[in-house]
Amino acid sequence: MHLDWLHLGTLILVIHVLGVIAAGHAILNTRTSQGAIAWAVSLAAMPYLTLIPYLFLGRSRFSGYVNARRHEAETLRTQTRPAPWDAARSTDGTPADALGLPAVRSLTRLGDMPFLRGNAVRTLVNGDATFEAILSAIDAARDYVIVQFFIVRDDALGDMLRDALLARAAAGVRCYLLYDSIGSFDLPHSYVNTLRAGGVDVHPFATKRQFVNRFQLNFRNHRKIVVVDGVRAFVGGHNVGVEYLGANPRLSPWRDTHIEVRGPVVANIQYVFAEDWHWATQTLPRLAPPPEPLADADMHCLALPMGPADKQETGSLFFVEAINAARTRVWITTPYLVPDEAVIAALKLAVMRGVDVRILIPSRRDHYVVFEASKLYARDLSAAGVKVFRYRPGFLHQKVVLIDGDAAAIGSANLDNRSFRLNFEIMVLTVDRAFAAEVEAMLAADFAQAYEVDEREYRRSPAWRRVAMHFARLFAPIL
Repeated sequence: MHLDWLHLGTLILVIHVLGVIAAGHAILNTRTSQGAIAWAVSLAAMPYLTLIPYLFLGRSRFSGYVNARRHEAETLRTQTRPAPWDAARSTDGTPADALGLPAVRSLTRLGDMPFLRGNAVRTLVNGDATFEAILSAIDAARDYVIVQFFIVRDDALGDMLRDALLARAAAGVRCYLLYDSIGSFDLPHSYVNTLRAGGVDVHPFATKRQFVNRFQLNFRNHRKIVVVDGVRAFVGGHNVGVEYLGANPRLSPWRDTHIEVRGPVVANIQYVFAEDWHWATQTLPRLAPPPEPLADADMHCLALPMGPADKQETGSLFFVEAINAARTRVWITTPYLVPDEAVIAALKLAVMRGVDVRILIPSRRDHYVVFEASKLYARDLSAAGVKVFRYRPGFLHQKVVLIDGDAAAIGSANLDNRSFRLNFEIMVLTVDRAFAAEVEAMLAADFAQAYEVDEREYRRSPAWRRVAMHFARLFAPIL
């Protein structure tokens, strides 16, 4: 018995020592002070509960990725980057009254991407329109198809994508499929093996190329990109699963938005895919050169990738700059409302400038902790004059930003820390009055089916739920 107590005491001491060591690691390596404090306190005080989660979720830097990019940059630039590629000069010809030239210049430098004219973009509202357009484009492919999703499921929609890729591969079209290894954790080997046997090049995006990242659940590739023959690209919020078509009764009807893009910016979207593909496979896909500016369209577009390997916190800074650029209106739709302090400050200052600031979030939840945390942020922002609305009909998953009457951005990034700092994302910024008016009409229809959040949502909640909200917000740095 004495020996057992000795072993137990030794084990407790070891756990606490490891907790203190991990707390020091968190202080040195966590990007935000809030995250560092949250991890350090919990690791020092409750190592029994937090050591294992820290192993999987604690890191905020993607070790090895930045170094890999540095060594591979020359190859990627010479073999894949479209030309001309001068982000600093690509703002020449930008409409002077659209968005604001300083904002455009800062965003091109932030994403290291050129701002290009001669594009056309159309909205694809909800899953049926999105996947009808994507599958139709794949069926018409003659050279290559690249497909990248966070989630690919082996269900009816996944079968349609698989069959479409197999048919094009059989016709001699080069087909590439990249999926996230965690987002698609339940994708069976049989699905992947069938595609590979049919000539489709399939790979997961995983962080385990270096041992220090081996246990990480962070750093997910949340991008959704489809490019066909280098002339048509699709970007937005949808993944490959029947729930995105409204098949989940608890969340149906599912509200989401994708866009179809044509023009020179397509080359920049597929370059983002090429970077991810190179990380996953150490090879580069053969891609078409940039298409010429469209003769029948002159929309200015910027493809803006963001991720944990960026030198700057690209995701957060994108939202801050977009909000700061607004003169009359900024409308944002997001499924998850867990912003950082910089974005919160930008939203509050926009209200003080007299800007119409609106945020549309779901009234139904798909993730309990995030949903409860978002209630506090919704309450605080509402108290500051931000109009926060909850979408009634079903789950809202679209990621859209509308700025004044000129600019709109659509893509995969949510208004949360995970998209700001932990996930690989992509947004496409458009500057075009006609397209902005189309997005405005789409969002106005969504707001018409929503109710505004006020203090009563918090006050009417039972005490246990209010406690749950505050507890959930403690996890904001990793939500």
